[in-house]
Amino acid sequence: MTVYVDPSTWPGHGRLWSHLVSDTSYAELHDFAVRLGAPRRAFERDHYDIPAERYADAVRLGAVPVGSKELVHRLTTAGLRRRKPPRDRTP
Repeated sequence: MTVYVDPSTWPGHGRLWSHLVSDTSYAELHDFAVRLGAPRRAFERDHYDIPAERYADAVRLGAVPVGSKELVHRLTTAGLRRRKPPRDRTP
């Protein structure tokens, strides 16, 4: 049972963001997010978006820092990856 966090390199809304995932269950991820103080609205399909200023807090609480590719690999291996649905490109 592990929660992982990638580096804060994802830009959005004038900030940099990390992703927080579990390799066990969404329940574990949601429980961790509550302890971190992350709002439920930060959950997107299979991860939480965590602002850069909360990265160190996530690590202090026990999230394991990994690179972005490793984070996706762990999420996929656990069977928890939920991809965005394909966009309709019909003209």
